[in-house]
Amino acid sequence: MDRTKPVQQKLKRYHSQSFTTLKIGFLLLLLLITILISIGMGSLHVPIKDVIQSMIGMGEAKYQLILWQLRLPRIVAAILVGAAMAISGTILQALIRNPLASPDLMGTTSGATAAVVAFITIMNGQVSVGWLPVAALVGGCLASTITYMFAWKNGSSPLRMAMIGVAISTAMGALTVYFTLAGPLYLVSQALGWMAGTVYGTSWNHVMYLAPWVIICGLITLFQSRSLNLLALGDQIAVGVGLRVERKRFLFIALSVILASSAVGIAGGISFVGLMAPHMARKIVGNNHSAILLTSAILGSFFVLLADLVGRTLFVPMDIPAGIFTAILGAPFFIYLMYRQRTHV
Repeated sequence: MDRTKPVQQKLKRYHSQSFTTLKIGFLLLLLLITILISIGMGSLHVPIKDVIQSMIGMGEAKYQLILWQLRLPRIVAAILVGAAMAISGTILQALIRNPLASPDLMGTTSGATAAVVAFITIMNGQVSVGWLPVAALVGGCLASTITYMFAWKNGSSPLRMAMIGVAISTAMGALTVYFTLAGPLYLVSQALGWMAGTVYGTSWNHVMYLAPWVIICGLITLFQSRSLNLLALGDQIAVGVGLRVERKRFLFIALSVILASSAVGIAGGISFVGLMAPHMARKIVGNNHSAILLTSAILGSFFVLLADLVGRTLFVPMDIPAGIFTAILGAPFFIYLMYRQRTHV
């Protein structure tokens, strides 16, 4: 019997975990650098030295005003939105066991969008920012509940959920168009800009309404990552080790819906982040969902922050919605994934 084998396995596992930690640390550093660049860039350029001084309260008054009241709320909102969409997508890809899964698949994003546009139209645009995540959550929950109910047949089949989710998303998209056209003309441009996906005009109020949803649901998902690992292996294996599959699946779907809906309520329909970030995270750190969730959240934050940075600096004085750039990146990525899926069939 080789007594050195267990020691070698432990060393291999230790080195693997250390390498994963190093990768996550590098991604965090990349995100931090992007944050500093994003704070300094804009219609008024702020040198990096003044950015750092303003962050610690020692900068010029004009820089502190620009940074703390205009740019930082927008940056923090972009980070939270990106993390929420990425974690939501990670959950769904594990549950449905398909790299093409995203919050759109359950009808969550389209349901939340339809609810917010309907709410804005009914209220004639006189809407408090605090009610938008609530309206989005109601719409996202309604769409996901319908999907889950129709997919249930002696249990919820991932394939049925995917097929019905696409149909619900289409129906919710039609409702969004209807409420957009049914509202007053002056609300159309506002609704269209928001539907494209943007963090333009966000304030600390937006951040305060969004942050609790993302932090609490994100932490719960991270603490439940072992269950997510088991569900990703298949129902038979999960049941075999004593996991209550339907209860856990319902919990994860609820977390996914809350995360995606709250993000949509603040930033609108920023698409493809929930598709790209989890897939890339698995390529970087492997199949352990505790690492995937952290990596995916960082990547999602980076994508939305970078898209927003490009949108507000590349075409000055125009401010292009971040969702347009995530769609430009995400559409070819989606086609690539579909092609890979086709070749594996």
